[in-house]
Amino acid sequence: MGDPFSPTLGVVFWQLFVLAGLFFLLWKFLFPVILKMTEEREARIKKDLSDAEEARAESAAALEEQRSLLAGARGEAKAIVTEAREAAERERATAVEKTRAEQEELLERARREIGAERERAVADIRREAVDIALSAAGKVVGTRLDAAADRKIVEDYISSIGGSK
Repeated sequence: MGDPFSPTLGVVFWQLFVLAGLFFLLWKFLFPVILKMTEEREARIKKDLSDAEEARAESAAALEEQRSLLAGARGEAKAIVTEAREAAERERATAVEKTRAEQEELLERARREIGAERERAVADIRREAVDIALSAAGKVVGTRLDAAADRKIVEDYISSIGGSK
C-alpha cells in the first residue's frame, strides 16, 4: 500500500471537484446574502449619518436663534440703561441728590433684569442642547435607556462645561 499523503490522480480530481462544487454553492447562495446584508448595512449607516447631520443642523439653528434672542435681550437692557440715564440727567437739573438715588435704583434693576434674562436664555439653551443631544444619541445608538438618567448625565456634563469657562 502506498503513502497516504502522496497525491494520486483520483484524489486530486475529487478534491478539485468538491472544491469547485463548494465554490459554486457559496457563489450561488452565500455571497448574494452577504452582499445584500452589506448593502443594507451601508444604507442604514448612510441614513444614520444623514439623520445626525440634520440633527446637528437643527441644533446649530436653535443655538443661533438663542444667541440672537440673547443679543436682543442685551440690546433691550442697554436701551433700558440708556433711558434710565437720560431720565436721570433730566432730573439732575432739579434735584441732584434725588437723581443719584433714582439712578442707582434704575441701574440695579437693569442689572437684575440683564442677569435674569441671561439666566433664562442660558437655561433655554441648555434645555434645548440636552434634548437635541439625547435625540441624536438615541438615533445613533438605536436604543433608548432611562430618560431621566440620560437627561441627568447630559445636564451634568453641560454644567461642567459652563462652570469651566
